[in-house]
Amino acid sequence: MDLDFTDDELRRYSRHILLAEVGAVGQARLRAASVLVVGAGGLGSPLVLYLAAAGVGRIGLIDHDVLELSNLQRQVAHATSRLGRNKAESAAETVAGLNPDVRIEVHPRRLDVAAAQELIPRYDLVCDGTDNFATRFLLGDACHLLGRPLVSAAVLRFEGQLSVFRGHEGAPHPCHRCLHPEPPPEGLVPSCSEAGVLGAVTGVMGTLQATEVLKLIVGIGESLSGRLLLWDALDARFRTVRLKRDPACPLCGENATIRDLSCHAVEGPALACAV
Repeated sequence: MDLDFTDDELRRYSRHILLAEVGAVGQARLRAASVLVVGAGGLGSPLVLYLAAAGVGRIGLIDHDVLELSNLQRQVAHATSRLGRNKAESAAETVAGLNPDVRIEVHPRRLDVAAAQELIPRYDLVCDGTDNFATRFLLGDACHLLGRPLVSAAVLRFEGQLSVFRGHEGAPHPCHRCLHPEPPPEGLVPSCSEAGVLGAVTGVMGTLQATEVLKLIVGIGESLSGRLLLWDALDARFRTVRLKRDPACPLCGENATIRDLSCHAVEGPALACAV
C-alpha cells in the first residue's frame, strides 16, 4: 500500500490521519478505493461531497436526470445556474471544486440491466441514492450477483432508513431481499414528489451513508449489515432493528430462484431517478 502523501494531502487529510482508527494506512485505503453512487439527488449530493472530501480516490456518479428548480430544496451538490443540466455532470463540477485530486467518472445515463452489469464490477462499493423500487431492486440484485457491498438509504417526508447489504459474503449477512422479498404494489408507497420530504432529512441520511462507506473502506467500527437504522426526524429518535438472513430468500436463500438479472429485463420509465 502506498503511504507516500504529498504535503497538500497531509494538510487536507490531517484530521483523519490524527485518528488512531484511521491514520495514514486508513487514508491510503480511502485513496485507493472506488465507489459508485447511483443518483445525484437529495441522498447522492451529501454522499458524494463527503466521499470526495474524505479523499476516496475514484467516484462514479450515474444519473440520467436533469436539474429542476424543485430539486434545489435538498440536492445541495447543485447550483441555480445549472438548471437544465444533467445532475451527474453538475455534481461532478461541484466535487472538482471541493477536491480536485479525486477522480470523478460521470455516467449521464439511465441505470438499466446493461449499465448495472457494465459499471458495478468497476467499483469496490455501490451506494443507492434513488427513489423508486424498480431501481432499488435492480441494484440490490445486481450487487449481490456481482459481489459488491450495497449501502442503501431511503427517505420520505420526515423519516429515513439505512442499511448495508453484503449477502454475497454469505451467512450471517442478509441481502436486500431478506428485508423486502418483492417490490410493493405500484402506487402503495408514494414517492417524494408525491408525499414531500424535509430537505435536511436527505442530508442526514446521505451523510450517514457516507459514514458507512468510509467505515467499510477503512475497516473500522461495526457495519450496519444485519441491522436496519430508522430515524424519525420529528421525534428526533433513532432506533435499530435486527435484520436476519432469510433461508427462504429468493436471492440469497438455500433454494434461491434469482440467479441472474433476467427478471429486470423490462425496464420501467422511472429507473435511476434520484430522491
